Amino acid sequence: MIDLERKTANMATTGISAGSHRNPYLSAPSSPQIRDASATCAYEQYLRLPELSKLWSSKNFPGWKNESILKPTLQALEITFRFISVTLSDPRPYANRREWKRRLESLAGRQIELIATLCEEEELGRGVPVADLSSSKGVLSREQSSQEVWQLPGTSTVVSRTSTASLLPRLAIWEKSEDVASKILFQIESQMHRCAFTLGLGEPNLAGKPALDYDIVVRPSDLHSLKKSPMESKNQENQTLFTAHQILESWLFAARELLERIGERMDGKDWEKAASDCWLLERVWKLLAEVEDLHLLMDPNDFLRLKSQLGISAASGSEAFCFRSNALLRVTNGSRDLKRTVPWILGVEVDPSGGPRVQEAAMRLFHSRRRGEDGRVGLLQALPAIETAVKKFFFAYRQLIVAVMGSLEASCNQALCLPSESLGSLSHMFLEPPYFPSLDAAKAFLGSFWQNEHGNFRSGSDSRS
Repeated sequence: MIDLERKTANMATTGISAGSHRNPYLSAPSSPQIRDASATCAYEQYLRLPELSKLWSSKNFPGWKNESILKPTLQALEITFRFISVTLSDPRPYANRREWKRRLESLAGRQIELIATLCEEEELGRGVPVADLSSSKGVLSREQSSQEVWQLPGTSTVVSRTSTASLLPRLAIWEKSEDVASKILFQIESQMHRCAFTLGLGEPNLAGKPALDYDIVVRPSDLHSLKKSPMESKNQENQTLFTAHQILESWLFAARELLERIGERMDGKDWEKAASDCWLLERVWKLLAEVEDLHLLMDPNDFLRLKSQLGISAASGSEAFCFRSNALLRVTNGSRDLKRTVPWILGVEVDPSGGPRVQEAAMRLFHSRRRGEDGRVGLLQALPAIETAVKKFFFAYRQLIVAVMGSLEASCNQALCLPSESLGSLSHMFLEPPYFPSLDAAKAFLGSFWQNEHGNFRSGSDSRS
């Protein structure tokens, strides 16, 4: 539905100065060309994105700087708990509950890992809404009925708090899901080990750390009030499709905020933290692909019947269903436009005549003995990793269309045989040239340099012998 063709010129032939390093998506939102705005609007209404976006973007804690990044990821995790409940409650005798359980357990674990990485930067006293468990002195509060007293050897008594609104504690006592919930709780305990606080979802919390005020931050009751699609359908796959895409959109919102933080850290030349965020963005793209892969478990007959009801079709590459997501388009453009930051990172301007100025600067940095001091090499390594993750996502999505809907629905299914001008946007996403030609060339020349050096060393050794 949306044309992703990039009309920007190649970096090697444009006059982008070091002062114009900012990602255009970060400084001025791009204007995507939507061929059918009604389809995008219908997609957003179907997923109830206007109401969800209010939960994601609400600023309830002014002192918490990273609220806009962390909160939607926690809400995506809470929606995953609901997804587990939906799939294990599926009454259809042919539903593959065993594989669904494994996939959703893996998805929850991947999200917890990313959430823990985000939480590692959080410091207590910086606006994070937590409850200090040690301050209770082992006394249970009347208001929090789901508290437990822990007496750890050699330590003071603490009270472990558990969310009263989250679905995870309920999954832990349901016979069908207690094994999945137990694994998730221990994953939370393990992954949050390096963090100053824990999530407060019923994990053991053997360290007696402060717990996030989960119910106030995530607002599970408000979140689960949006669990029903506006389109009434008895088709079980309707709830599956609806829930999976709510998880996807929640992480896309977090990715947009993460791109914003990457731009801010590059502005401040905090290369090491910017690199850390870029590696995190790469992992988010891999998570998005894992969410999309859940479609493989949907029953073909039920899904294709639902597809006809929803009017999901793709006549050309630019009309792939994933491009109805405006958030996906913006995160994709933001990830691709990170290439504009390379001259700024290297501290040079692009040669207007097309000379190898950026390439030479990259070679000097890669070959420098002090290359690890400021984190720039790590950042320049992370940027192509994001490119790879983006291309993998769209290539996997195209294969997913074939597997779920059949090859006739796969837009431009002969893309590899057609001239590039006739390819749709979906095919262009993984067939287009590298985003970072200067970095590619620098590594190629550096590899050639070391190969020649090694060859000269071997020839010298042979002549002496």
